[in-house]
This record gives sequence, structure tokens and C-alpha cells, in this order.
Amino acid sequence: MSDVRHCPLLILGSGPAGYTAAVYAARANLKPVMITGMQQGGQLTTTTDVENWPGDADDLTGPALMERMQKHAEKFDTEIIFDHIESVDFSSKPYKLTGSSEYTCDALIICTGASAQYLGLPSEEAFMGRGVSACATCDGFFYKNQKVAVVGGGNTAVEEALYLSNIASEVHLIHRRDTFRSEKILTDRLYEKVANGNIVLHTDRTLDEVLGDNMGVTGLRLKEMGSDATEELEVSGVFIAIGHKPNTDIFKDQLDMKDGYLTIQSGTQGNATQTSVEGVFAAGDVADHIYRQAITSAGAGCMAALDSERYLDAL
Repeated sequence: MSDVRHCPLLILGSGPAGYTAAVYAARANLKPVMITGMQQGGQLTTTTDVENWPGDADDLTGPALMERMQKHAEKFDTEIIFDHIESVDFSSKPYKLTGSSEYTCDALIICTGASAQYLGLPSEEAFMGRGVSACATCDGFFYKNQKVAVVGGGNTAVEEALYLSNIASEVHLIHRRDTFRSEKILTDRLYEKVANGNIVLHTDRTLDEVLGDNMGVTGLRLKEMGSDATEELEVSGVFIAIGHKPNTDIFKDQLDMKDGYLTIQSGTQGNATQTSVEGVFAAGDVADHIYRQAITSAGAGCMAALDSERYLDAL
């Protein structure tokens, strides 16, 4: 079909993993084509200050970092297409992808990332990046010696609360049940901090509204489960820790996954980023539910580009 675009190498996604893969692939003369997805720049476009990107000590923001990465990729003639892929077919080569247009490719690097799950409150969205966050590792430092809250009851929430307890003056953990779903060792550590540290539990409570002003979050209104009783809590920030959802729905039944995250070969023998299909590679949060940092995603993007280069050279 004349309207099908064929590319030796396609990159899906435009976060740190995708842009880094593009830079390395373009410098290897693979002429990569990047399809951005709906949120060009990925999760970092919703982040304000970025203080843990090595070499950038002053006033770096997520959107600015993504803009610089885009320019870097384009410097080496990466073609960037704003499109959103809705279906893929890996049953035969070349691999087929369909969005607003149709594409085929010899090799594919998937960098579609993961999306933080939020509660869906209008006030939560209103203060996003101004006191509402989904990443304590990214943003916790901004609340040094301040009061913060964490919402959730699983591993993510407990890990975030424990992490923040070493930074914030007080951590309020809000959970809608009276028991936690976290692993026993994490739960034990949590209760130890409750007894001897600075974590305060608010069980059988839900977050009813995020309170704030023009400067950002100033507090929360909590609602008691099973009644209309409410209480207000004074905090400077709230971390929504109800999990992440990898953006892998279109790969269902085509690539191996674990808990929705793409399974890659890993290991130290090379080809670490290959998925269960030859010539299809994955990098960043789409295949990583542990680290979820911009710099680890960028590193994985570099690896995926090198793996794809070796794969294409062997064809």
C-alpha cells in the first residue's frame, strides 16, 4: 500500500528513554523515526523542578529538559511524528503499527512509559506540580522539614511514606482501609516508624479534597469511611501512591508481560532490552516498575538503541 510508511527503526514514545534512543540511533545512522504518543515529552512534562538530573544544578524543569532532549534528537536528524499508535501486529515481518497513519518497521523500540494513577479529584488536578505529586523520589526533597501526606495502602504508598519520613518533619499516611496491602516486611517497618518516628496513620479515611491557595497546597480534607464526617489536615504536599499503569494495552497477546510491564531479556550477555519478539525492544518505565527515574529510563534508551543497531546490522 502506497500510504504505508516503512522505517528501518521506529521509536514509540517521547520521554527520556525515547529521546535518548533516538540520539544514539541517529548517530549510528539508523535514521530513526519517533512517534511521540499523545503526551509528547512523557511524565516529565508534568513535573516542575528537576534537581536530580546530573550536571544540571540550577533551575531545571521537566518541560525544559524534554525540550532540550527533543532538540538533541533533531540535531542528528531524527524525524519526529506526532501520532498515537492504536494497534500493532508483530505476527510477521516487517512489523505493522497503525495510528492516524500506517507504519511498518524492521526494528522497534517501545518507550511508551507508565502513567501514575490518580484519584480523579478536580482539586488534585488543579494542584498538580504545585504540591500534588506521584513520585516521592522525584519531589520529596522539596518538602524537607515540612509536613506531607501520602495516599494509598500498598507497597508503593508504604515505600513512599518510609522514604519521606527521612526528609519531612511529619508524614501522614491516608488509607481507606484499616489494614495495609503492603508486604509484611514493609508493614513492619511502617509500624516501627509509627511507634518511634514521624509517621501518622489515618486509616478508614479517603482524600475528599486538596486544599490550597495561589502558592500551592496548604492542606487536605479527609472523609471518614462509612460516614459524612470530615477533618482537615495541614500539609505542604501530598503524594498520590495508588500505583502506576504501564502503557502496554496495545501489546496485549503480542508481547510477554508481567503485571502489565513488558518483559525484557535483561542480564549481562547483551541484548538486554529485547522483548519476547525478535527485533522489538523496550526501554524506560514501560519495562521498569522498580526505579522509574528519568536517568534510568535514559540509560535504558541508550541500551535499546545499541541493541537495535546490532540487530539491524545482522539482517
